[in-house]
Amino acid sequence: MKQAQKAFVWEMISSKLMKKFEPFHLEVVNESYKHKVAPGSETHFKIQIVSNHFDNLNLVTRHRLIYDCLDDEIKAGVHALSLDCRTKEQWQENKGFANPNIPCKGKGSFQKEKDK
Repeated sequence: MKQAQKAFVWEMISSKLMKKFEPFHLEVVNESYKHKVAPGSETHFKIQIVSNHFDNLNLVTRHRLIYDCLDDEIKAGVHALSLDCRTKEQWQENKGFANPNIPCKGKGSFQKEKDK
């Protein structure tokens, strides 16, 4: 008997977002390798999503909808989401996405001003 193959976290995220938001465009990128985590980790994701479900919603509300949709994944170990949630109109006006992610310096790299 074959064992069921475990789904990758990014696949579960993509599937849930597709089902819930019916996006015009969706990109889910595992950016865990940019952080101080074990090789093969799936803890940090960049999500770019374009959906009419975001029409007339402010940015905070859009982000809350994504976090609510991915609650199980967050509870299971997804540590960070970089979200770019747009309406189809916003995406077409900007000709796609142009927001590069700021590189993470890794865990423990933050130093308080008084410690310097």
